[in-house]
Formats: sequence, C-alpha cells, structure tokens
Amino acid sequence: MHSISWINDSQQLNELCSHWLKQDFIALDTEFIREKTFYPIAGLLQVSSGEQAYLLDPLTIDDWSAFAQVLQEPSVVKVVHSCGEDLEVLQALTGALPVPLYDTQLAAGFIDLGFSWSYACLVKHFLDVDLAKDVTRSDWLQRPLTEQQQDYAAQDVTYLAQLYPLLDAQLSEQKREWLLADGASLVETQLNPVALGELWRSNKQAWRLNSQQSAVLQVLSAWREKQARKRDLPRNFVLRESVLLALALKQPSRLAELAGYEDLHAQAIRRDGEAILERIKYARSLPESQWPQPMPQPLPAEANKLLKALRSKLAEFAKQQHIAVEMVLKKKILNDLLRTGYPHGPYQLPDTLSGWRREMLGPLLITFLEQESK
Repeated sequence: MHSISWINDSQQLNELCSHWLKQDFIALDTEFIREKTFYPIAGLLQVSSGEQAYLLDPLTIDDWSAFAQVLQEPSVVKVVHSCGEDLEVLQALTGALPVPLYDTQLAAGFIDLGFSWSYACLVKHFLDVDLAKDVTRSDWLQRPLTEQQQDYAAQDVTYLAQLYPLLDAQLSEQKREWLLADGASLVETQLNPVALGELWRSNKQAWRLNSQQSAVLQVLSAWREKQARKRDLPRNFVLRESVLLALALKQPSRLAELAGYEDLHAQAIRRDGEAILERIKYARSLPESQWPQPMPQPLPAEANKLLKALRSKLAEFAKQQHIAVEMVLKKKILNDLLRTGYPHGPYQLPDTLSGWRREMLGPLLITFLEQESK
C-alpha cells in the first residue's frame, strides 16, 4: 500500500497548495465518470510530488482557487500521462489548466520508446512494477472508496512522480522544449474549443456535400452541440454523425420523412423532430453568400505515392532525432499540405502545421515537393 492522505475540505487543500507552490513539480491525475454525460463528473483528483499520494475529494471540497493557483504557477511543472480528458475535468472543477504541462506519454515518444505507451508500460519499463487494472472502470463517485480503488489512485501519481526524473534525464534540451510546446498546445486546444460554426467539418463524410448541403450540416451540428451541452448528454445521444450527414443530404421537410432514417429512433423524433425540421428549414433559407465553402475532396489515389514518399522523409527525420515517427506529423497535416498544390505545385505550408514542427519540417517538406514537381 502507498502512503495516502485524504483531503476532504478547502482548508486542508489550501495548506497543501502552499507547499506545492514551492515544489519543482507535481504529478497529477483524475478519476471521473463520463458514460452518459457531456461533461465529465469528477470523482477524485490525485497529486504527488514524491512518495506521498494526496487524494482530493471533489464531492466535499468547495473552493478550488488555491489549487487553480498551483495549476497556473509557471515554476511548478505539472506532470501527467495522456491527459486529454483530465484537462476537461481540471478546467470544469477549478477554472484553470496546468501550465507548464509535461505529458509522460509524449516524453516516451520523444526518447523513441514508442508511440502512445500506456502508463502501465512505462511503469513496468522504468520501475519494473506490474500495475493492476481491475478497478479502472469502477465507480469513482461511491464513498467510501475501496482500498483497491485508493491504492490504484495513489499508484497513478506516486509512480508518475518517480517516472518524471527518469524520463526527463533522457531528453535533450531541445526535445524538452518540443515536449513542453506540445503540452502548451494541448492546453491551448482545451482553452479554445472549436467554434460552433466549424463543428460540421469534423464529420468524416462532410466532403460528400455541396455548399448548400454543407450549410445544413453546419446548422444541425451547431444545434446538436448546444443541445448536448444543455442536456448534459453525449453528442451521439442527441444525434449520431451518420444521421446528421443523411439529414444534410436529403433535407426532409415533414415529420413522416424522419421515420425512414437509420439510427434516428422514434423517441428522438418525438423529442426533437420538429426542432430538426426547423433547423433544416432555416438552413435552406440562408442566402448563398452565407453557405460555407465545401470540404475538399479526398486526394486522388495517385497522390498515395507522393504521400508515401513524404512519410519516408519524415521517417528519416524521426530516425535522425531518435524520436517515434508518429510524433513527427499527423497524416491530416500531410493531406492539408498536398491539397495546397497537388499535383504540380506550388505548395504552401498549411496553418495546421505550426510551432516547432513548422520550423523544423516546413523547409524540408517544401523543398522535397518542389523537387518532386519538376
């Protein structure tokens, strides 16, 4: 068993925060429930800066302002592992996000251990400890938590605190800068979510639509997001992506027509049918000047050869830098790059290529494509 301290009230938390503000780093993790809600429900926050694990109870603590100050203190590194949803929990609970953010999963990629290593794999690799997973999906809102739950939660930060110096020792100064820049990018994305009017672009089949149909998908996607937030339901509990696309394609005008849509159940039609038709009618009334530009068509099959060649160049860069190749560039960015000039150029770096990747890889990619276009 790990050394565990429960923090149940704001006064205890405030005292600890004064201590954490003087540390070089703290290890952070959260446990939450999110099976049938839009927003994650915090069940536990865990913090450690060494052997001791502090379990912070969000069911009883009502003032998180001191902890928010710790999260935002630039001299205290916040160490996490694969923190995607943890950021949502921290923001919702405290109104703050961790800066600077040091993600050990990213660190593993930057020292070429591999991409998307699990926490258990890192603990086994560096500390030769096998972690149990039997309470991962347990009820974190129950009180009291079982001993197994408490020990599991403690392990998530005490071992993380031990991993941090071991990983960090293997990072060059440049790679550490890249890692922290990627952490800052994760925080920036959480701070600035996609605008309602841009959500439709995430539909993987949106390229099938013309401008007018895209306007319908745009309106429906924004409506679904508002409803999901208002009702605190997962987006797909309101309307599935496939239904959004089908509605944008066919644009029904009568309730009876909605019954023929796969994955649009009778209960959803009774609840939202009139609102869906109203949104479609509104979108159809928009002047052409307000229609969005349609999504670009997928690159032709012939572009695969050039994509493969680009990936080979990136693999060379990854090998030279001793980092996992998946850390270099996402496929979407390569597609965005090719769309700026395929097949004959000239090419331009897309906005999606930013930060250190743009600086390090931008000239390399443009030079390669210019040579291939000759």
